[in-house]
Amino acid sequence: MSLRLYDTSTRQVRDFVPLVPGCVSIYLCGATVQGAPHIGHMRSNLNFDVMRRWFAYRGFEVTFVRNVTDIDDKVIRKEHELGVPWWQIAYANERAFDDGYTVLGCLPPTVEPRATGHIPEMIDMMQTLIAKGHAYAADGNVYFDVKSFPQYLELSNQKLENLLQPEGEGETGKRDPRDFAMWKAAKPGEPSWTTPWGQGRPGWHLECSAMVHKYLGNAFDIHGGGLDLIFPHHENEIAQSKAFGDDFANFWVHNAWVTMSGEKMAKSLGNSVLISEMVQRWRPIVLRYYLAGPHYRSMIEYSEESLREAEAGFARIEGFIQRVVELCGPVEPAAEVPPAFAEAMDDDFGVPQALAVLHTAVRQGNSALTADDKENAVARLAEVRAMLGVLGLDPLDPQWTGTERGEDLHGVVDSLVRLVLDQRQAARERKDFATADAIRDQLGLAGLAIEDTPSGPRWTISNQ
Repeated sequence: MSLRLYDTSTRQVRDFVPLVPGCVSIYLCGATVQGAPHIGHMRSNLNFDVMRRWFAYRGFEVTFVRNVTDIDDKVIRKEHELGVPWWQIAYANERAFDDGYTVLGCLPPTVEPRATGHIPEMIDMMQTLIAKGHAYAADGNVYFDVKSFPQYLELSNQKLENLLQPEGEGETGKRDPRDFAMWKAAKPGEPSWTTPWGQGRPGWHLECSAMVHKYLGNAFDIHGGGLDLIFPHHENEIAQSKAFGDDFANFWVHNAWVTMSGEKMAKSLGNSVLISEMVQRWRPIVLRYYLAGPHYRSMIEYSEESLREAEAGFARIEGFIQRVVELCGPVEPAAEVPPAFAEAMDDDFGVPQALAVLHTAVRQGNSALTADDKENAVARLAEVRAMLGVLGLDPLDPQWTGTERGEDLHGVVDSLVRLVLDQRQAARERKDFATADAIRDQLGLAGLAIEDTPSGPRWTISNQ
């Protein structure tokens, strides 16, 4: 096995060798919870969920840390706009993000720390940086001196002399306008904590450095996030953490955006599509297939048409699974995925190429069904289920059927639909085709497509 991964810091695909044999440590920049999540937010976590699952399949023990930024300029602005306490806004949106992750089948993180729970760690880090000459206090703020860290901007490949760093509101006393705030002096009416430099609150970048150090130590394998975080957030994290004395991340992995009309999806641009609205119109497993299917470093241009194409593609997979199960009974996933699938996933998590292998197995399985070759069809289904499993997309997995919650929801729905289909069949047998057609149409309005087959009617969920 040779797993290779693109590293933003070196701008090349490198062999992945974990710092601790048999273990993988990942830190993913999570949500800033000033608003409800849109599908662009979900894409990042989905991409890293797939990575995490593949590492686990390859036998690694994975520690996955995903933070919550629950105090930030954006959260405070929302407090002023809505007249609601900042902590209430943050918690409500944190719950909405967790609901979004769950509904799309993401595994929970090993730990999900909040920024406000790590103020002592931030103070300790700032005191060390000041003592080492990398930071300084001014007017109740604490700034990082970027000139004290020669490697600053190497991740984003910029030059310090070309950097324009606008001064933030209340950020007074800077020695250099390009220095960034690690701690911000309190303003009247804003949340604040006591520090040796007075009342204040964390700067965005310091939060992650402190939490990484606490949960993953001096060095860890992978730091992830969206492309938009490379500068300034990740660049500033590196400066703080390495100046503090940490080796920090061995790999930097960044996912591309979900765009609309060529622009990054963002609430500030008014072009976001909330996940809570999307799951009312599209099945969550189809949304996962749509968002996790493209390569994590490729942009996804959102459109209804592309979602319908994803739905049709996943329906072909589900149709094959359903036909084999109806004819042959339950089929367990194979112990291993096909070699071509593994090769694609080992090559910088090449999900599109891996899905091509999966769809080839589906076509071969359908051909076997047509030839009444049940043994071959069952073998292909076992492979398909193994491949879907490591992508978090197996529709027979308990996370999608509801049995993890102690209730087989698919089974309940199937029993009810079968009862209605029996009534439809009875109407057809007595040649009451008007009633039979009316039943089919009503099921269609409920989002169910009915297919009449030689072995009887089959139903699938459809958004058409």
